[in-house]
Amino acid sequence: MHGIWNWRRWTVLGLLLPVAGCMVGPKYKRPETIADRADRYANAPQQRLDANEVEKSDRWWERFGDPTTAELVKMALEQNYDLKASAARVLQAQEALGQAKGQRWPSASYNLTGTRNKQYIPFLDEAVPDPNFPFSFSPSSLNSFWSHDVSVSYMLDLFGRLRRTQRAAWADLLAADVSRRSLTNSVVASVIQARINVATLQRRLDIAQANIKSWERTVEITEKRYQQGVIGPLDARLARTNLESARAQEPSIRQSLVTAIHALDVLLAQAPGRSPLLPATLPELPDLEPVPIGVPAALLDRRPDVKAAELQLVAANERVGVSIAQLYPDLALTASYGFSGRTWEDIWRLDRQFEVYSGIMNLSAPLFRGGALRAQVRAAKARFEELASVYAGTVLTAMREVEDALAGERLLQEQLEHVVLQVREARAGEELSRQRYEQGVENILTVLESQRQSRMAEEQLAILKGQIWIARVNLYLAIGGDWGHGEPSQEEVAAK
Repeated sequence: MHGIWNWRRWTVLGLLLPVAGCMVGPKYKRPETIADRADRYANAPQQRLDANEVEKSDRWWERFGDPTTAELVKMALEQNYDLKASAARVLQAQEALGQAKGQRWPSASYNLTGTRNKQYIPFLDEAVPDPNFPFSFSPSSLNSFWSHDVSVSYMLDLFGRLRRTQRAAWADLLAADVSRRSLTNSVVASVIQARINVATLQRRLDIAQANIKSWERTVEITEKRYQQGVIGPLDARLARTNLESARAQEPSIRQSLVTAIHALDVLLAQAPGRSPLLPATLPELPDLEPVPIGVPAALLDRRPDVKAAELQLVAANERVGVSIAQLYPDLALTASYGFSGRTWEDIWRLDRQFEVYSGIMNLSAPLFRGGALRAQVRAAKARFEELASVYAGTVLTAMREVEDALAGERLLQEQLEHVVLQVREARAGEELSRQRYEQGVENILTVLESQRQSRMAEEQLAILKGQIWIARVNLYLAIGGDWGHGEPSQEEVAAK
């Protein structure tokens, strides 16, 4: 058989092709973590709900029942610069995967070459034209050469280097995507927390203004009784001192409110101070229904930052295989076909006398690199061990955040019951002390103390309600925010 390939070459190639299915390197297995050994959370409520049964759980912020909050979250998801940067990183990872896939396909190229050169030929100074030679040379010869061809090359992935590179890129893409979703949850939580902070400060400002009016009323009563000669000047001075103290607190609260609004503006990608006016307060705390907690091991597949850490570990495992495959031979096949001639017209005549073609089989194997390739393998394995520890630490941190959120919400709810009673008694005590002071039964110090206690209780209640809202946000954030479906499992990732 004549041509580029004879039967010997086809025999060698046939023996090598079955080897192309081999893939060296370790198979990924999820490391065991503390979450796998824990059957429940220490601070979990008695209700054991399945997290996968939650409806519309991908919009967890709507569970707070505040349309303003939902609108702010929508604006942040559309405009936040951090989310836009994260989306760009996902696109980068997607294109990197495309590059890795492209390396596994044959590459084809078209080449068109034209050269023209002038060459001095000293031994032909007195050359006599040969009638049998079609060209006449002079001591200074001017020559042209044209060629064009199509070449195809293909790298046989004998030991899985290209396949593992593609799988590592696939894991990187998934990690970038879940990191984007983790950032999305963080931005959503930050928006809600900023909204709560603004509303809490607005409520504290309302309390401070009401406190000023209350002290103004006390001063009026005190001044009137002083003018009547019922009390001495000390009572009047104490009342005016407390009035000015209350007035001095208002600018401080306003400053904090302005700062909180600016922080919210930045999350919404707006110029500070340009956000729309928000309602004065949050709606009353909703009846916070139990959150589906599940078991700690559920965090491994449900919380985006934990999933991202594991996917980075998957990518590192694949790159260990890449480094091992570099120790083995590479087989490249190249073929080209085209035409060449001295004139432009020659290469387009499709005449066999101008036809050129070639076929190359190149098998290359590293023999000695001074230990560099072995060092790459050890470095890749050390990188895998590093990311395995990072993954275990991420899981442990996630479990701690869930426990913190569960304990925090439960204890804040207990505190709320007592603070509500405290506010009720403080208001009643303030009114009673004022009445008794007007009747001359109590002194001014009792009135001042009862008013102070009442305002402190009201402010504490406003702050506590905001803390309970934030605790529920932290709980959603700690357990992963949402529970998406249809995402690739680690087995699917490994099969890519």
